[in-house]
Amino acid sequence: MRDAAINLRALPQQRDLIDHAAQLLGKSRSDFMLEAACDKAQSVLLDQVFFSLDHDKFKAFTAMLDEPTQVNAGLERLLAVHAPWTAGP
Repeated sequence: MRDAAINLRALPQQRDLIDHAAQLLGKSRSDFMLEAACDKAQSVLLDQVFFSLDHDKFKAFTAMLDEPTQVNAGLERLLAVHAPWTAGP
């Protein structure tokens, strides 16, 4: 059972657009909006953790991962800095 409320304000023309689309799908405004918001939320989250490459780009990507690391003085300096709340190395 749904018991968490989500409230928002919309312009009349936005509400009418949403209502029209929901009606075409035989859904209530709430069901349509919740489904659309969840679809978008899943898309945003997947964009943060998933990407796809064709075969050639995947081979190039894995080749870069397999290459030996190069010295990065800036990164080494950054990693040598200790947080003020720690006692140090």
